[in-house]
Amino acid sequence: MSVSKPPPPHSHFPPSNPSSHLSLPSSSPSPSTPPSAAGPPSPAVPPPPSPVKISMQEHFAINVCPGPILPIPQISDFFPRFHDFPINPPPPREKQVLKDKDKDGDGNGEKDRKREREQEENGEFADSDDEDTYLGTLEFSLLFDQENNCLHCTINKAKGLKAMDSNGLADPYVKLHLLPGASKANKLRTKTLKNTLNPVWNETLIYHGITAADMTTKTLRMCVCDMDRLGRNEFIGEVRVALKKLKEGESKKYNMGLERIAQTREGNSQAVDPGASVAEEERGRILVSLMYVTEKSSLIVGIIRCAHLAAMDSNGYSDPFVKIVLRPDMGKKSKYKTSVKKKTLNPEFNEEFSYEVPLDQLAKKTLEISVWDYDLGMSNDFIGGVELGINAKGERLKHWFECLKNKGKKVEYWHTLTQQGAPSSD
Repeated sequence: MSVSKPPPPHSHFPPSNPSSHLSLPSSSPSPSTPPSAAGPPSPAVPPPPSPVKISMQEHFAINVCPGPILPIPQISDFFPRFHDFPINPPPPREKQVLKDKDKDGDGNGEKDRKREREQEENGEFADSDDEDTYLGTLEFSLLFDQENNCLHCTINKAKGLKAMDSNGLADPYVKLHLLPGASKANKLRTKTLKNTLNPVWNETLIYHGITAADMTTKTLRMCVCDMDRLGRNEFIGEVRVALKKLKEGESKKYNMGLERIAQTREGNSQAVDPGASVAEEERGRILVSLMYVTEKSSLIVGIIRCAHLAAMDSNGYSDPFVKIVLRPDMGKKSKYKTSVKKKTLNPEFNEEFSYEVPLDQLAKKTLEISVWDYDLGMSNDFIGGVELGINAKGERLKHWFECLKNKGKKVEYWHTLTQQGAPSSD
């Protein structure tokens, strides 16, 4: 006796219930159709294939295949600055190299190289539309007024600054220094603008007491920083301009890319011109006016302002005032004192004092001017002084002679304060 085996199932899932299978309909005519309606007899047709049966599990498994798994979007895809790995800054823009012209023998190559060097020194290569600038650009203008010994620095705007805060913005301001020189004594600063990478200041800062000699040796350093109330202010970038390129009375515009310059460069700049002149500069300067009035037989001394004074207090500033003495001593009438200006290194006094003295005696006298730092309950600190008279030299003697020569005319001069001739007592 032989036992027939059942046919193997169509899937790996065993059939559990016949009712759970799906049957595909057949294309053959219905068996209920009578033979007469089917038409004439047709030739023998092979029997139709048995219907294909698919289990319910196979049906669902086919239709719910998930396919490849897509990654979930990260916040760094929308805000690249929040990457947890460092991003290298883009390379600086390369300057155009005129190779073809250099090969020519007409000498134009050397002229082009010279022109490129001049443009690089003047900051004309960088522009505010350069997208490759990583730290940003600064737009400003400079004007030297030789008649009034002033350097006008107009800070216009910055563009594309580097984000320094967690919100992707910054609170920028600009501070200025004259090099070489004491940073506290000649520091100027703009206002702070909140939450911006493209600040617009349109602010003019003025350096007083800048002579033509200073313009040949000084360099203006302009730093863009980020204000941080909870911590230390952060440095963004800086630019430097050699003032010897600036012509008197001409306003020159600059648009320069910010750089990160090592601190050693500042130290080298301060050490370029060593000697007593730098030490004298760090004591400060004073603007004095002299006028002799013949009708009243009196000398009018005006103390207008001081600039870049040396800091004497722990806060980095001073509380300056000026003392004036006409020697040989004439008693109490020969000593005057200005008011005290609090917490400043660039005080403005605009005060005048009168000495009744005949012209023939004035030529034999000496005017001593000294600047002091006021300390409450303590002895005042001497900052620096200057002497004007027949025994003086250089600009000091010239100032005294012009006063005696031009009677009735006010003569103003800037003088450098020195440590020499400091009084022994207040």
